[in-house]
Amino acid sequence: MPRETLARVSTVITNIGELVTNDPATGTGLGILRDAALVIEDGKVAWTGPAADAPAADASFDAAGRAVLPGFVDSHAHLVFAGERAEEFAARMSGQKYDGGGIRTTVERTRVASDDDLRANVRRLIGEMARQGTTTVECKSGYGLTVEQEERAVRIAAEFADEVTYLGAHVVPAEYKGDTAGYARLAATDMLAVCAPHARWVDVFCERGAFDADQAREILRAGIAAGLRPRVHANQLTEGPGVQVAVEVDAASADHCTFLSDADVDALASSRTVATLLPGVEFSTRQPYPDARRLLDAGATVALACDCNPGSCYSSSMAFCVAVAVRDMHMTPAEAVWSATAGGARALRRTDVGHLGVGARADVHVLDAPSHIHLAYRPGVPQTAAVWKAGRRVEPRS
Repeated sequence: MPRETLARVSTVITNIGELVTNDPATGTGLGILRDAALVIEDGKVAWTGPAADAPAADASFDAAGRAVLPGFVDSHAHLVFAGERAEEFAARMSGQKYDGGGIRTTVERTRVASDDDLRANVRRLIGEMARQGTTTVECKSGYGLTVEQEERAVRIAAEFADEVTYLGAHVVPAEYKGDTAGYARLAATDMLAVCAPHARWVDVFCERGAFDADQAREILRAGIAAGLRPRVHANQLTEGPGVQVAVEVDAASADHCTFLSDADVDALASSRTVATLLPGVEFSTRQPYPDARRLLDAGATVALACDCNPGSCYSSSMAFCVAVAVRDMHMTPAEAVWSATAGGARALRRTDVGHLGVGARADVHVLDAPSHIHLAYRPGVPQTAAVWKAGRRVEPRS
């Protein structure tokens, strides 16, 4: 093969002012290295260390003193949908309370959309995320709510997303009004059977107006029996049983965690279940923010995610979530960045992403800033200078 057609398989990123490794080998915290370099080879991190000691590589990138972080790990997103709900947002900003009821509006629009339209929307949003430094995305179903529509949703999600979650138990569709138990049985049987081959996770919205604890257990246990791993929408609108159910089934994550009792905090702190907080939702619904400080001080593991969806948070910006978590949830910048990277990996039970230790997937986010602190210090300002996902450079527009 002619020399000019050989693919470059290694890249050295040098002159890094601040390298956030989150390397488990360094212990807790961000594992920051200064005046550093990093080598990508065959899609993985091959070396990190002082810039002066960097080995040669096929290509080089001069970080020019900028900060380099692991790619964001967004462990909660709803991207397979059609339409938007801007008017609903405007109504909330005028004082209307959020109750989750608008999900059914999106269900109606998604059901009539073509496969190509849904694919185009997922592709657009994941591209938008990648250009902002998000290199791992979890994507849920939940806007179809029939056997055929949910199978379509997870199948399309699997074409684009790193992690796919079956969320047939999002809300009860209009045709099952008054028969929540009947719909829960469908979600745990025929719907699950066709969706499981396309998914890794099973999720339930365990909440007032959605599914109670017994129904959530039924669906989650059926999903586990089908080879899926559990996660739970928990305690978003009120204190309720969601967190306790999540811990009981060893769910990887309890998501939202806005209204927690002392028992809920203790349960999360003494379990493997990650508390995934979604500050963009509270920003967009004017709900109270989760108390991240309370969870962290108790010893719980916290992740941050966007919950990008057309209703309660139409944002794909993890940087925005980091800034809000620091400002309104009393996290330090270091805690928020860790939670948006390594914390998200914990919420997906992944060890190959969320850090830049040797052997990790080469998901690299170069900030146009000298420090990770700037993600909170300069909210709303685009700060992504370059991104690699699995060792491949993300194009500015794709």
